[in-house]
Amino acid sequence: MKHQTVGDVMSDAVVRVQRGTPFKEIAHLLQDYDITAVPVVDAADRPVGVVSEADLLQKMWGVEPDGSAGGGAPAAPVGGKASATDAAGLMTSPAVCAREDWSVVEAARVMARHGIKRLLVVDEGGRLIGVVSRSDLLRVFLRKDRAIRTEIIEEALVQTLRLPPSSVHVDVTHGHVVLSGRLPEHVPVPVLEELCRRVDGVVAVEFRPTGEADGGGPASAGH
Repeated sequence: MKHQTVGDVMSDAVVRVQRGTPFKEIAHLLQDYDITAVPVVDAADRPVGVVSEADLLQKMWGVEPDGSAGGGAPAAPVGGKASATDAAGLMTSPAVCAREDWSVVEAARVMARHGIKRLLVVDEGGRLIGVVSRSDLLRVFLRKDRAIRTEIIEEALVQTLRLPPSSVHVDVTHGHVVLSGRLPEHVPVPVLEELCRRVDGVVAVEFRPTGEADGGGPASAGH
């Protein structure tokens, strides 16, 4: 079973800036393109950092490198961003990057591990080719139930487990998969459930032995 990849869901129209791009130009770009962050690239178009709205706000709040703030209010230290005037001083570095052949699952794990909202996508030479956001990854769960059901039957049951397509009834509703029937002794239920969970768009999986499923006929996708 093939997961959707970062390349399938990323945006390849990427606004970027150079290290020397001034503060105000970055602020205008974020507003004009309705984005919350912009990659900073070197002369070879390789990402070296990211400037986000939060980085710009640190500058606007007037926080100084020593942790002081205007008006005598205490503030947390944020390095030299309060006095920065260009992308080189404002950016968060290094940039966290992904490859377009990564699965969306792998990309989501990296985002969670780093606590970030987006990944810059680079090619084999490390050059910027796209951006993938958390909302892009969530598009996987907009997949139609009928497509999920078809993949489970054709790839999990038939191709992987070598079972007849009618051996297990498969019902999918809003990504929730209900399997019903009797499995051969050589096919453990947890194995089938795990194969189903690997299908893009699946939210949950439940197996009901014959007699516990609602109704007795073959199940079908509701959407």
